[in-house]
Amino acid sequence: MNAPYRKPALFAGHEFSAFQGGDDPAEVSAIAHDTARALLSRVRDEAHPDIVEKVVSFADDNGIDTLAELWSRSSAHSLPGALWRMYLIRDLIRAQAAQMSVLFGQGLSVLSTVDVVVAGAPTPAGPEEMVSLADTILHGAFTGDFSGALDRSAAFCRIISAGCTAVANESDAAHPERASTLTVQAARLTQTAHELSVCARLWRDGTLD
Repeated sequence: MNAPYRKPALFAGHEFSAFQGGDDPAEVSAIAHDTARALLSRVRDEAHPDIVEKVVSFADDNGIDTLAELWSRSSAHSLPGALWRMYLIRDLIRAQAAQMSVLFGQGLSVLSTVDVVVAGAPTPAGPEEMVSLADTILHGAFTGDFSGALDRSAAFCRIISAGCTAVANESDAAHPERASTLTVQAARLTQTAHELSVCARLWRDGTLD
């Protein structure tokens, strides 16, 4: 992490790989926190569009597994844990844009909460709008209010969770297996939304590390 700074190749795949050390929990935790802090601070300090884009699309170019090695074992209520969940949400949206669009629409139809406004997606939101939303939220983590980006991610998860539940209820009789899968997904998204909301509150309090 002490290598000279060069635009716009910030944190290339081999640089991340260099941090994949042993299995000592304390070492793994320290590496996760150090890389998360360094990544966020360096990108936010520079805010060069090429750098932001490279970091946002890091998982596309290097694979989500690289980030998993760094951050997936971190506490849900930590900076690396928060970044890991935001990248996972983006990866989910991009991989299943059409399905996410349907579930998002279903969620909007059954929710009357502020999440609809906080998520900030256009309505109706097709697959292209879903992909754009995923990028916009992660961009916001590096160029705007980090807690706001976390809140947007949480709101998105709650909307998709509501959509999963709605579709599961409609499918229960004819397609019980699909309904079961959607119910499990809804529960996971609800939990992720809660974790991201906690992280947003901790960031605002200055205690997210």
